[in-house]
Parts: sequence; structure tokens; C-alpha cells
Amino acid sequence: MALLVGKMAPFFKSVAVFAGEFKDVSLDDYRGQYLVLFFYPLDFTFVCPTELHAFQERLADFNRLGATVLACSVDSQFSHKAWLETPREKGGIKGIEYGLIADVGGKIARDYLSLIHI
Repeated sequence: MALLVGKMAPFFKSVAVFAGEFKDVSLDDYRGQYLVLFFYPLDFTFVCPTELHAFQERLADFNRLGATVLACSVDSQFSHKAWLETPREKGGIKGIEYGLIADVGGKIARDYLSLIHI
């Protein structure tokens, strides 16, 4: 398996959900900036909300350091929007302020070696 450390980040272009709104995003939008891009398996799963809420709890710290946080999964932007509208006590992620990137088909995840089929 190839490593990405020390290499240019793979280009991506997709739709993300920010505060309930759909927005086209690409890696080019963040050139010259610090970008924290993390991957999680699926919306509406029981483990993933803890990770997303943990990033939200530290979002101000990332922002103070000049970093933008984005999450990515193989779900659609419509699934992301529904999950963002679901209250935390019902397994949702309502209150998350950073963008969720749709990666239907998993191309971004594969390019970042986050989704590997054996």
C-alpha cells in the first residue's frame, strides 16, 4: 500500500453540507490553508457520532490554529443533511458546524487510502 505522507493531497471535488445548505467544494478551495479532512464510515451509525461531536467540541481550537475541519463519508449530501437535522439524543449530529462531504461511490475515500477493499 502506498503512503501519502509527504505527497500532495489527492484532488477532490464534491458536494458538502454546511449548516443545512449544499455547497460544491474541492481541494482547490483550501489551497494554502490548513485542512483537517477526516473520514468516517456511514451516517446514522452508533459509533460515528462520537467522533463527529469530538471534532465539534475542539472546532474552536482548530479555528484558532487557522485550520478548517471537514468530514467525509460515502453517504450522499441528502443523508448528511438528514443526519445534521437529527438531534444528538436520537443518534444525530445536530449542532455540527463544519462541512460534511458526500462521497457516493467512495472515490475520495479510496484516493486518501481510507477505503480499501481487500
